[in-house]
Amino acid sequence: MKRENLILLADAYKYAHHKFYYPGTTQIYSYLESRGGMFDDTIFFGLQYFLKEYLQGPAFTQQDLDEADGFLQQVFGRDDVFDKSKFQYILDKYNGHLPVKIKAVAEGIAVPTSNVLMTIENTDPECYWLTNFLETLLMQVWYPCTVATLSNQIRKVVTRFYNECYRRC
Repeated sequence: MKRENLILLADAYKYAHHKFYYPGTTQIYSYLESRGGMFDDTIFFGLQYFLKEYLQGPAFTQQDLDEADGFLQQVFGRDDVFDKSKFQYILDKYNGHLPVKIKAVAEGIAVPTSNVLMTIENTDPECYWLTNFLETLLMQVWYPCTVATLSNQIRKVVTRFYNECYRRC
């Protein structure tokens, strides 16, 4: 089964992002945190799926790159937005393996809001743009985190009422 084309999994503005970095940029370090909401902590969950499904091993092939190049030229109606050479560099030098380092807290633990859950940085100075290009994909971790966080809160309420009833019975 062929997985989705990673190159086509970004928000449209990400394809031109590389043009907006300060000249000479070589390192980008980004992080993910929960700024808060209904609960005081977040259950971090789901990152392993995205890493294994999309980023483990060669993340894209020459066929994927050629497909993306043709498609994105049609999308933008011009050839100066998507820079195929940036992805070609990754194919040529790393055989499609992504030169990034991702660190994260252990999945399944509760992390107080306003704390870092995950970081990502490029490991090749030529691929500074890749760190935030991957944001669209990696932000999809919010859905499993939200489900896990809400499920944990429900479990706490159910446990509390079960224990209260158990003591009375």
